Amino acid sequence: MMQERTVDGGDLGTIILRRNPRAGHYSLRVKDGQVIGTMPPRGSERELLAFIDRQRQRLLRMLRRSPKRPPWNESTDVQTCTFRVHVFRTSRANFYANLRDGVLHVACPEATDFEQERVQQLLQGLFEKALRHEAKRTLPGRLQKLAARHSFHYTGVTVRNTQSRWGSCSSQKRISLSLSLMLLPEHLIDYVLLHELCHTVEMNHGERFWQLMDKVTDHRAQMLRRELKNWRMLPAGKTDAGDSE
Repeated sequence: MMQERTVDGGDLGTIILRRNPRAGHYSLRVKDGQVIGTMPPRGSERELLAFIDRQRQRLLRMLRRSPKRPPWNESTDVQTCTFRVHVFRTSRANFYANLRDGVLHVACPEATDFEQERVQQLLQGLFEKALRHEAKRTLPGRLQKLAARHSFHYTGVTVRNTQSRWGSCSSQKRISLSLSLMLLPEHLIDYVLLHELCHTVEMNHGERFWQLMDKVTDHRAQMLRRELKNWRMLPAGKTDAGDSE
């Protein structure tokens, strides 16, 4: 059985320490704005804390990139590329969502307790369903227009809820795009799409790749790359900080 307790990590916030009977080494991850340290069954808590301290700067960077997200409630203010979110209470007994005129209306029963994890998961699911609909409606066409404009050729496109990459391109020139692209402003969406289209010509990130990226972005590739790093993807199951040596 997994055992865990919490400790004060100072600038890292509250840290969860877990003893996992299936773990073979010490490992760290960041989930929903919180550091989680895992040790094997015979591991030492002191060694795990020392490992955390050695990785402190990396963990701080990870927490800045993936802070705890605010809960879904009536104060939620989320704007995507094609719609904003409006959460409200209703006299109806069930949850439902309706996307209309650029607004995702999310109705919740009057007695909804937004503190419940079940409620948060349900509302996140309704949001992702709408996001998936809009991504499939808009992203393939946007990719096709950019490809035609810059004379790129690809063999297919899929839209998935990937949580580690904004997009990818296979050696068969098939492009995969993340739902999280819908959280970006339009110019950064185009940057990611052009990035994957450039991979249909140059599969690595060598000098020729970035020369091509500069050509199709009016020499703004590095500026856009830096800007993209300030944006977050949809919540992921975990973000790994690494294993102990």
